[in-house]
Amino acid sequence: MNILDAKNLTKVYLSSKKALNNVSFTIQEGEIFGFLGPNGAGKTTAVKVLNGMLKATEGTCSIFGIDPEESPEKAHAISGVVTEHAQMYNNLTGLQNLMFFGSVFGIEEEETKKRALDYFERLELKDAMNRKLGEYSTGMRQKLSLARAMIHQPKMLFLDEPTSGLDPESALNVNNMIKSLSRDNGTTVFLCTHQLRYAEEICTQYGLISEGSMLATGSLDELHDLVFSGLKVLLKDENGEREIEVDSIDQIPSLVKQIVESGGRVYHVSAHKHSLEEIYFALIEKMKRTD
Repeated sequence: MNILDAKNLTKVYLSSKKALNNVSFTIQEGEIFGFLGPNGAGKTTAVKVLNGMLKATEGTCSIFGIDPEESPEKAHAISGVVTEHAQMYNNLTGLQNLMFFGSVFGIEEEETKKRALDYFERLELKDAMNRKLGEYSTGMRQKLSLARAMIHQPKMLFLDEPTSGLDPESALNVNNMIKSLSRDNGTTVFLCTHQLRYAEEICTQYGLISEGSMLATGSLDELHDLVFSGLKVLLKDENGEREIEVDSIDQIPSLVKQIVESGGRVYHVSAHKHSLEEIYFALIEKMKRTD
């Protein structure tokens, strides 16, 4: 089921800069959709348009059938948003911040506190929940922002560089939570990042954007097939190491069988899949050639 549908989204600022240029894509329920591109590619603008914070110059979008421009309050009720610079209240404690935002969504106080304590535990913030936000480090604020965005248990979660400012252990903790939200709760995640290697580890579908234009969307295999044909296989036998080109990974077993039946010995065989980073830059080059 498509729960997010964007058609020909275009956003032109007063400076005449076209931040989004005819962008279209869909997202299935429960996906972790990586919206990927360098800084300035249009990622944050897209998040603001999809949440009704900005009005699109052209095009339409909907979340669970809701037009965020016409009904932003309905869109916000089912969405959570984490930006790099989330605004909360420095003079309140971490717990007080979550209690306040829970009340904004009409959640009963007892239920809000139960959810808040769970998030403090899962995000390793329990020792800091009664400290004022002004005393939090950048990484701690980022984790509290994630808890704040999830306090009303949204169906759709928009994350803009969610691991920014986090140490490796905390980043892993956040990533595991994102995966569990998708796997266990069916939460759909829209993840904006310029870190392609990170996105490859966590996302199930991708949308690659550059200078406001969508390069391609799809799974890693689908994106691979847009720019690369065949597959390289590293084979090690009694004659040493060599690379063999095959049409698909399904051909590898028959290749090994053929060598063994001919009296050869195979010590190692592995397929080389192009990384998301390699695919992204290949798509950039392809776009340049077609311009």
